[in-house]
Order: sequence, then C-alpha cells, then structure tokens
Amino acid sequence: MHNFKLKVLAPVGALIIVASTSLVLAHGGATGIVKERMDLMASVGKSMKTITEMFQGDKPFDPEAVRKAATFIGNHGGEQMTRLFPEGSIEGPSESLPAIWQDWEGFSKLADDLTQYAGALAEAADNPRGPGMGSGMGQGRQGGTGASPMGRRNPMMGKSADGMPMNDPAALAQMSPDAAFVRVTRTCSACHTQFRKKQ
Repeated sequence: MHNFKLKVLAPVGALIIVASTSLVLAHGGATGIVKERMDLMASVGKSMKTITEMFQGDKPFDPEAVRKAATFIGNHGGEQMTRLFPEGSIEGPSESLPAIWQDWEGFSKLADDLTQYAGALAEAADNPRGPGMGSGMGQGRQGGTGASPMGRRNPMMGKSADGMPMNDPAALAQMSPDAAFVRVTRTCSACHTQFRKKQ
C-alpha cells in the first residue's frame, strides 16, 4: 500500500518541483512587484519540494523539517501572497493569468486555504503517519484506517474515517500529516491550474 501511496503523490510532487524550477528560470528581466512575487513563489516552491521528498519517501521523514517548511509556506499565503498581485501586474516575464483579477475571490480563497492547510500540516507534523485524507492512498507507513478508493467520492468533501471534516484545518491538525499534506498540494495545484500560465 505504501508503494501505491507514493505513486499517487508522485505526479503532485513532480508538478510542484517543475513549477518551482521554472519560476527560477523565468526570473530573468523581472522587476518590481513581479520579481518580488516570483522570488516568493520560488521560496515556497523550495519548501514544498523539501516536504514532498519526505512524503514520497525520497528522504527520511523529519517532523521538525516538515513543521519548519510548512510554517514558512503558511506565513506566505493569504494576504502576504495576494498583496503581491495588484490588478493588471502581468507585464514582463510574469506567469500570472488575467484570470486572477477576473476571479479575485477564488484566487484569494486559495491563498487563504494555503495558509490554513500549511498551518494544519505544521501542527500535524508529529502525529502518527497515516492515510491521506480519503484520497485513495491507503494505509500509511505507521498504520491508519485506510481510505476509500479514488473516484468513489470527492475527497475534498465529507468526513474522514474517524468522522472529522476533511476541509477543516483544525480537524486536519489532529489527523496524520499525510492528510494535511494532500490538502496543501491540492491547493497549490488548483491555484496553478487556474491562475498560472502553462509551462
């Protein structure tokens, strides 16, 4: 089951690593607020890469390193992120899409979600490892109750096997770190899909 979990996480991890690498390459010529947010996204990408490698099993799981990286990510979501996107700031090498300002509410919600779920991951870092939030990841390294197979229900909705809401950061903080990690990666992925130019 652990191998299955790694296969599920691999595409998400690859997306995050490619995104952070491409941001570094795209910085040439960026100035002002565009450069500031590119630098921030590159730093967030590095922290996500650190966490992803541990959850994929490429590096030993270190709760303190997870907590440190997740805290950094959480501190740079929400208003700290949205302030770097004044309306129409897509000049030069920016990878932002006009969709950000066309759906500012949706963009802001994802930025807030990033702060909430990264904070939940930081709090959950010391919890026993287990399944990833009903995502079909199955049994974790140190046990867990398992989760329903992917596709049977929307993993963003409903409750986990122990009855906690899957979209509640406070509840996630009491679950396995794997559950909070999945929520963070899905938030990043949703934001990149909707609001960032395709690489």
